[in-house]
Amino acid sequence: MKVKIINRSHHPLPKYETAQSAGLDLRAFLPEGPITLQPLQRGMVKTGLFMELPAGFEAQIRPRSGLALKKGVTVLNSPGTIDADYRGELCVLLINLSQEPFVINDGERIAQMVIARHEQAELVEVAELSDTERGQGGFGHTGV
Repeated sequence: MKVKIINRSHHPLPKYETAQSAGLDLRAFLPEGPITLQPLQRGMVKTGLFMELPAGFEAQIRPRSGLALKKGVTVLNSPGTIDADYRGELCVLLINLSQEPFVINDGERIAQMVIARHEQAELVEVAELSDTERGQGGFGHTGV
């Protein structure tokens, strides 16, 4: 699949870091200088990227596991969804869940983007649903 992309940053295009990676790393585009997120502060970080996904696909913005583990920084609305008809700049909503300030530098890898196929469902209103073994069992119904 080919995805059209405009890169207004001075960073290379996102790429898969290994042959079987699912996500492309996104980099911060901060031409005006670093951003500091204080503990529990959130902020929107620009990437300088604009793209055109094919119909039937979405881009999911997800945390980078190393950044979450080592620095306590994650994507707030994870996964964030970029729809195929969106043409604005790709931005990442980060939150600092650590107890230390976190400095985001220009070019830093801040999130990963997974491109996935999806379908739109037709909702059909009914009076009742079919029975299953699980039934209405929800959160924790099978134990810890």
